[in-house]
Formats: sequence, C-alpha cells, structure tokens
Amino acid sequence: MHKRRFGLAAVIAAAALAITACAPSTGTTSEPTTSAATGTFTYAISSDPSSLNPINVGDRWGLTVTNLIYSPLARVEGDGTVVNELAESITPAEDGLSVTVVLKDGLLWSDGEPVTADDVVFTYTNKAVKANGNADLLWVGDQPITAEATDEKTVVFRLPSISAAALSNIATETYIIPEHIYGQVTDFSAAELDPIAVGSGPYKLTKYERGQYLTFEANENYFGPKPNIPELTLRIVANADTVKTALQTGEADASFVTADQIDELTASGLDIYPYAEGRVAYLGLNAAKLTDPKVRQAIFYALDREEIDTAAFLSDEYYQPAYTILPPSNPFATEDVNTYEQDTDESAKLLTESGVQDVDFTLAYAGADPVQTTQATIIQQQLQAIGIRVQLAGIEPQAVFTEIEKGAASQYDAFLGGYIMGQDPDAYSLLYRSGASSNYFGYSNPATDALFDQGVTELDPDKRKAIYADLQAQIAEDAVVYPLADNLKILAVNSRIGGVDEARTVPIYTLENFGLLTEK
Repeated sequence: MHKRRFGLAAVIAAAALAITACAPSTGTTSEPTTSAATGTFTYAISSDPSSLNPINVGDRWGLTVTNLIYSPLARVEGDGTVVNELAESITPAEDGLSVTVVLKDGLLWSDGEPVTADDVVFTYTNKAVKANGNADLLWVGDQPITAEATDEKTVVFRLPSISAAALSNIATETYIIPEHIYGQVTDFSAAELDPIAVGSGPYKLTKYERGQYLTFEANENYFGPKPNIPELTLRIVANADTVKTALQTGEADASFVTADQIDELTASGLDIYPYAEGRVAYLGLNAAKLTDPKVRQAIFYALDREEIDTAAFLSDEYYQPAYTILPPSNPFATEDVNTYEQDTDESAKLLTESGVQDVDFTLAYAGADPVQTTQATIIQQQLQAIGIRVQLAGIEPQAVFTEIEKGAASQYDAFLGGYIMGQDPDAYSLLYRSGASSNYFGYSNPATDALFDQGVTELDPDKRKAIYADLQAQIAEDAVVYPLADNLKILAVNSRIGGVDEARTVPIYTLENFGLLTEK
C-alpha cells in the first residue's frame, strides 16, 4: 500500500527492504507468548514492514510500527482537523510564511532523555533531504521548508513562499527522532536506523524476527496515558485463511479480514469493526512501457468497474466506487471527469487509431491478497473479451513496487495498488507530479505539474477547488490510473479485547493508539 503520505502514504508504497534486526536478539527464534495470556495483545499483519526508518517510511506496516514507537508533533484527523501530540501549540503566522510550534512540558524519550526543539529541527532537516526518499511535502516549489529552534521548546518553520498545504504537510506523518541517538547517522535513505529504536511513543520495540513477528513493551516514559496492555506483538501472517484460523483459535487477537469472512467470524464470537480510510484502490499503468495514451484509454474503456468492485468487495456496503485520483469522500473530489464507463466499441476504435496490434501486458499484484487476486482475475477476463491478453504476476507486495519503480526496465506493465494520502490534495503530488518520490506510474505531464503548483499556492477555497477539479480531469484523460473504489477496512477483534472505540480506528495505522485497548 501506498502511504500517504499516505505515504499519508500513501500506503503508498513498498520500498526495497534490506534490513537486519533492529532490536536485541538472543540469536534464537523462540516465539512470543500467545495473546491468551493476561497483559498481551497479538495483531496479525500481512507482511514485514518495508521500512523501519521514520524519515522515509511510507508503507502500511512500517507506519504502524512507527506509530507505536515514535510520536509526531500533531496528527491530521480524517476530517482534516489537526490534533496536537508532542506540540502544545501550532501557530501559523499572519503572513503565511512561517509556523511556530511550542512543545509540551516534560517530554521524554524512551531512554529517559528530554525531547527538545533541537530534535524536531534534526528530524525535519533530514526528512527534507530529497536523497532520503520522503521529502516532497516539505518543499514548496523548488525550495525546502526550513526549521529553527529558538529555544529548548520552540521551533519556527519558515516557508519559501505561501502554501495552502503547509500546516497539513508539516503535521502529517513526520515522526520525531532523537538527535542524541541518531546524530551520527550519515545515510537516512536506508530502510532501518541503527542503533536500536528510541522513541517517544506508547511502546518500545524489543525484538524483530523477520518474517515472523515484532514484539513491543510499554514505554514507561510515554507522555500520554500508560498503555493498558503492556505487551504487544505484531505477528506476520500472509495467508488470509491462516489469519482467519488464528482469530478463531485465539492465537491472534485482531487482524484485517475480508467481507466474505464476516459471518463466519461473527459466529465464532469476534467483534467486527468496518471503517473508512479515504483510500483509493486502483489499477495503475506503467506509462514508461505503455507509452501510447490511446492504448491506455482503450484498456480503461474495456473495463467494468462495478463488476470488479462487486467481485472484490461483495457489496456496496463495503465500498464506494472511485472515479478520480481522490477518494469520493474527499472534499476536493469531483465526478466531472472521464469515468471510463465500459464501452468496448470505443476501446476497439482507440486501439485501431493507435495502430498497435496484439496488445499483451503483464499485471503485477499481491498474490497472497484475496481482494487483489479477485481484481486481477476479473480484469484479465474483461480485457481478454476484446482481445487484450493479460499475464498475471501474483508476487510479494513489496516486490510489486520495487520492480515497477524501474520504469521502462520493469518486467511489469501494470499493477494493482491502493493509497491513502489524506485530505489535502497537494499530498497527491507525491504520486502524480513528474519525478515525485512515489510516482510509480512513470507519469509526466507539464500541465499536471502546473496545476499542482497553482493549487498549493491558491488560498481561496473555491478557486483552489476548481484548480484541483481541472487536475483530476487532466490525469483521468492521460489514463495512467483507473480508480476502482474507496473500500472499507474490516477489523476483526477478539471479544476479550475492549477499548477499540477509545483507541480509534484510523487510516493506515489501524488504531490511533494501541495503548488504549483493554482486556475485559
């Protein structure tokens, strides 16, 4: 998934992973105790994190781990409101060219050292380095946002020019790291920081066995409420049927499930929590390989969105169809675009006009994901009906984006994915601006880039909305992404666990604060 950046992140994207254990290991592979024991909680996740480095993390599980260990200055909630965490106050200047942040009193790192304004400056300065892989939202035009500590608790962020998205971009998914621990690190582009993770979040990482589990214990120096459940395990289980069995037997306390599993799991006594993430599930085309826009448009006209969505998500109770790069719940979303309603005659006409014959391409997707497997199969069938041959490549989720990043050299022509980028449409520039860090589509259009530039500097809400409507229409016309749906995530939780509403289901991280869960 792309993160928002979301990644958010875009849960957007999986980076190449070459990491070693980031916490002390005894050298054994003994497993953590099962969650049936008092004081423990086990959450089944589908894969290893792609990154455990808060500077460049962008995948769902990497961000979930980051959210357990570290804390941001603030969070941008699903409705766009900003909620302070490490920050006591965040004050934009009247001229729109600076933002002043004052930290809360008494903040400590998990090793007992104080959290200071210098740590904030250190974090943002390193994140704004483009070579580190996650800098896009901390730049306005061709210059970075800079940060300066004016005393031990105060940081002033200075913008090179006015940006309507500045407050959201400063607050969103930047997790503060300690300078006294990482001050000697010379390469923040790596997938893992060394030494051991030290953060200010509710939990501390105690062990990571790749492909098996990550274990955590409560951080006694956390500034918020002490976690109700002192030990937490993220157990890596890729197979959906194995996850279901683990939930039914109590080996796992919680996990995401699919709509077709709800009745059986409810009958087994589990509690079900469906919730929206503002996510766009999509079919992406590699424009570096499928270079002719008419061929790309022909592919889209051959597809039946409703059939794909119904097959994947079973009922419109669990999804809304998506037609643009923004999820339908986004206040900037428009349907005044080419939605590519199925028209096989138009598809055939475009293929004839392109002069391209014998269209044959490879579609990559997460092979262990039953939803993406269903989507891929239906897409293959629909395109086959008009003579377009699709080779399916079900692979590891991380490998999809690692390979597609190679552009014209990639072995894949198309891919399935999903992203969660938050409320402000400028965040979507990470995906669709020429050369952006998460532009997996190989997409480049100066007209689109210009619209992103106009949108981020326009402060009038109505004018800004009109700019982003034009931008959505332009990207739809260029046919590099076929939005499918904003689908609900469905969380199943063992009935012995309470406090889910208090912990709050949220995009990307599953729960805003796992420490607020309780044992009944």
